[in-house]
Amino acid sequence: MALIDTLKEEQKLAMKAKDKARLGTIRLALSAIKQREVDEQITLNDDDIIAVLTKMVKQRRDSVAQYEAANRQDLADVETAEITVLEEFMPQPLTEEEIKAFIEDAMTESEASGMQDMGKVMAILKPQIQGRADMGKVSGLVRAKLV
Repeated sequence: MALIDTLKEEQKLAMKAKDKARLGTIRLALSAIKQREVDEQITLNDDDIIAVLTKMVKQRRDSVAQYEAANRQDLADVETAEITVLEEFMPQPLTEEEIKAFIEDAMTESEASGMQDMGKVMAILKPQIQGRADMGKVSGLVRAKLV
């Protein structure tokens, strides 16, 4: 089943269960997906949808950090609940060992020899691990290997 179909089915289930928080989060996700489809005049595939969901999770994590810094735990809890719902539709996160194995394979494939090859390595890695690992952390690991 396509990811968009799964989201729509979960939306129906949340409506029937009268779970307003879950329903609201799923609607936000569907809205963001639809907005990107309209803006770019394309139909998003599962990888593109995962990219949208990843962006939404990252935004919410940033919000949680800001709310906690401002001592607004009530708002941070709402954002954390939304992250939990969004992560249900994303692929399972990779372990540290799996990420390192992907990096090694990408460096071998791109024949990376230094920092000038970072873009090549990241271009190979991004489609493989999108939505399954924090790209910022992956970038740091690649940079450490290339130095």
